[in-house]
Amino acid sequence: MIRAFIALPVPQVLANRLALLAQMLPLPRRVPEADLHVTLAFLGDQTEAVLEEVHFALETLRAPSLELVLQGVGAFGKARPHSVHAVVRPDPPLIALQQKVLTAARRAGCTVEARRFIPHVTLGRFSPASADLPRLEKALVQFSTFSAGPEAVPAFGLYESRLLPSGPHYTQLAEYPLTEPWR
Repeated sequence: MIRAFIALPVPQVLANRLALLAQMLPLPRRVPEADLHVTLAFLGDQTEAVLEEVHFALETLRAPSLELVLQGVGAFGKARPHSVHAVVRPDPPLIALQQKVLTAARRAGCTVEARRFIPHVTLGRFSPASADLPRLEKALVQFSTFSAGPEAVPAFGLYESRLLPSGPHYTQLAEYPLTEPWR
């Protein structure tokens, strides 16, 4: 079984800005700059045969190129946060791409969780018990006006996620161009 997801890689200009931002936040475990991405669909554990079907479905997907715009920071976990992220503006081309990706994955045989799409780039993860909540809350307020972009994203990819003691390790399995102009 292969643990997989479909995502937009973060353009290098934005990745540099996010790496600097992450350094200023009280994050025990930061996501490496090279691993920053916007998840479009988490596929979970899949067989090679199912991932091959997903690949074929994504190869035929046509979607417009898009731009990423970052607007603020947030945390997932409410009263017991477990991760901090940069908020991605949910522009129509991004939302449309995410819906097309979900449809393609489901048609290929993946059971993808039905949850509301909140576009974001995870900057760091931690156990709720290890979070310094007062410092975290102060930092989230301090950087609430963080913004960056727009930056063009020419493609999205299919990724493998291997869980290691040091944290997840991502490997791009395939890349799919975003070619049609947005109208």
